[in-house]
Amino acid sequence: MVGETLLRFLDVVSEHIRNLKSHLNLENVEEMIKLIDGSKAIFVIGAGRSGYIAKAFAMRLMHLGYAVYVVGETVTPRITMDDTLIAISGSGETTSVVNISKKAKDIGSKLVAITGNRNSSLAEMADVVVLIKAKIKKEKDEALSQLAPLGTMFELSTMTFLDALVAEIMMRKHLTESDLEARHAVLE
Repeated sequence: MVGETLLRFLDVVSEHIRNLKSHLNLENVEEMIKLIDGSKAIFVIGAGRSGYIAKAFAMRLMHLGYAVYVVGETVTPRITMDDTLIAISGSGETTSVVNISKKAKDIGSKLVAITGNRNSSLAEMADVVVLIKAKIKKEKDEALSQLAPLGTMFELSTMTFLDALVAEIMMRKHLTESDLEARHAVLE
């Protein structure tokens, strides 16, 4: 029947989103917010689809009034010890993300790792780890792999978490949608 797989997928996503809340370490989320607020600039990085999630988060941080840059863009300035890098990698082993994170740490920047793997290279060097409990690429779950291949659950869960984080920051800063809209791009 047409739509059966689609409905199963939506059920699985709904379950992952419901479970996201129960697995979050709110102390680590609080530390992440403190780093964001205390940084001169925020840099974000992710590869592949995690990179798209990072860019979406960067846009929202800009809407909130932060100086934010996407690593790899031509207008991205030098990171400094007054800045924070937010790195997104489901496995925590993505070569480009790990290497750039190491360089940022060597410079003295703070590092937030958003990952599905607490024992990863990325998590080990991070100042703050936000663990997103969701299926990542390397996990073997044939049924789920048919519905949501190659890290889909991590990416969707991360996007949902980051949008919830934006809502939290909005409330703390007493911002409204109109405040964010005032910073929204008009040259599109």
